[in-house]
Amino acid sequence: MRKITNKILIVALTQFFIISLSAQDVKNENKTTFKFGGYAKADFIYTQYNNGDYSGSGRDFHIPSTTPVGGDNIYKYTDFHVKESRFNFDIAKVVGGKSLHAFIELDLMVSPGGDERISNSYNPRIRHFYFEYDKFLFGQTWSTFMIVILPDELDFVGVPEGVVFQRQPMVRVTLGSWQFALENRFTTITPNGGGGRITSEAAFMPDIVARYNHKFDGGSISVAAIGRQLNYIEGNNTKHSALGAGITFGGKLNIGEFDDIRFSATGGTGLGRYIALNFVNSSVIDDSRDLSSISTFNGYVAYLHHWNDKLRSSGSFSYISANIDEDLTGASVNDAAYSLSVNLIYSPIKDLMFGVEPIYGYRKLVGGTDGDFFRLQFSAKYAFSFKTSVSN
Repeated sequence: MRKITNKILIVALTQFFIISLSAQDVKNENKTTFKFGGYAKADFIYTQYNNGDYSGSGRDFHIPSTTPVGGDNIYKYTDFHVKESRFNFDIAKVVGGKSLHAFIELDLMVSPGGDERISNSYNPRIRHFYFEYDKFLFGQTWSTFMIVILPDELDFVGVPEGVVFQRQPMVRVTLGSWQFALENRFTTITPNGGGGRITSEAAFMPDIVARYNHKFDGGSISVAAIGRQLNYIEGNNTKHSALGAGITFGGKLNIGEFDDIRFSATGGTGLGRYIALNFVNSSVIDDSRDLSSISTFNGYVAYLHHWNDKLRSSGSFSYISANIDEDLTGASVNDAAYSLSVNLIYSPIKDLMFGVEPIYGYRKLVGGTDGDFFRLQFSAKYAFSFKTSVSN
């Protein structure tokens, strides 16, 4: 009986080995590759707001526009969440000599459903959902205007004041180092004299982006330019327009074998929702009821240092400033913000991480009212992935 059992086990293992080989050693032109991945991340956050109370997504990660200002009272919070955890699915194959690739990724951040009352259940939200055929991309992913090089930090964004941060639907073509895209248009507007944000989809033209990427032995740099049409339709169907344009430059420079400097700088007018998590709107309604674009500058710099093969730190400074006409916007709109952070991250193995990160953030309104906060964040993260290929 034991011999029969051993034979069955040997046959089963042999068949499994053969199937595994046949699934993974298929020629490129006759296989489909599947990849499942993501990470589980738990964040434990203590926040002290020095100028007022706040409850919202800015407690889960740093959103510059949510820092309370003008108050005298100090409020302290401790928050636990797993909303940054994510999962993705990737599929790729070759069809007629051209690559075909699709990707979807979801997480739980800023989702509309769920609370902490009973089960902490939160709705997944789409981050990316697109496909690529040869040189073309169709769907939702990082904006071509965004240089996707972020600091190695525990906070969800890390340097929100200083970055272009936007995911949206688009059509993109990549020609070597060049990329050109038509992307979703959407205008954010400050009412004349101030007040709640106005949003508009009245623009006919999509946002137009051109970008150049350059990689070299010491790192990489990219530069991108954007042109936008900002539109607003009043209740009497009168249409008002303005133009928006900007340029961003950034990259990563390697220092030694493991360390690096990461940076970005962006300037323009009418950029609005593209920068600093929509810290400033793209335009304001002037006294003639026309749109007037708002100019901004923002940027960040971060340094990553490896103490040894398991211990590393990253420190960063992030900043945004806007050129605001207080007579048009009123005194209660955002004017400037910055943040500083540093961390210590321990990785006992490649895909496992434990870290601690203090963050200080400051926000000022056009009228001079300001506020700041201090945050201490602890995080634990496990990244996972599985990849296999099967015959078509």
